[in-house]
Amino acid sequence: MTEQTFIACHECDLLQHLKSPPPGGSARCPRCGAVLHRSKRDSLNRTLALSLAGLILFAVANAFPFLAFEMQGQVTQTRLFTGVSDLYQQGMWGLAALVLLTTIIVPAVQLTLMLYILVPLKFGRAPQHLAGVLRLLHNLTPWGMMEVFMLGILVSVVKLAGMATIVPGLALWAFGLLIFVLAAAAAALDPHLIWEKVRYAS
Repeated sequence: MTEQTFIACHECDLLQHLKSPPPGGSARCPRCGAVLHRSKRDSLNRTLALSLAGLILFAVANAFPFLAFEMQGQVTQTRLFTGVSDLYQQGMWGLAALVLLTTIIVPAVQLTLMLYILVPLKFGRAPQHLAGVLRLLHNLTPWGMMEVFMLGILVSVVKLAGMATIVPGLALWAFGLLIFVLAAAAAALDPHLIWEKVRYAS
């Protein structure tokens, strides 16, 4: 039986019944043509797998050396948190807090919230406070700026390449992969399907 949802178009406010499209399909507003909903193939399983992979990558990115600098026989290793610590020690508390928020805290919270939603649904149970959790997840997305941090790291590496030997650590590769995995998980997440699953969850 095809599920129907009463929904208002976000472009022209036309109130209409939204029929669940087939996997990979999309539903459009009959008046303005705006996309009302795009059904994503195997959304829950793909998002759950990506979130678990992201959690592993996040742990590796924070537990292992990020970069190693070798200059005049001396080797200095840095970790992901090193940049935050150095900014704080230099008195730039605001910038240190911003880097901590956008590169460590927000990605960790995003992954935690996605797993909080998806793991219970995988076992046929409805997560509590789902509306608030989905709203928080949506609001946090613009604050994840790991790609900006990575770009800054790459610029710094290029500038320091002539002064020292730079060895990328395991955490750098994990952090780079995490950027793509987290973006893929956010793209694969289908809130409409989540609410549909909640209807039948215990």
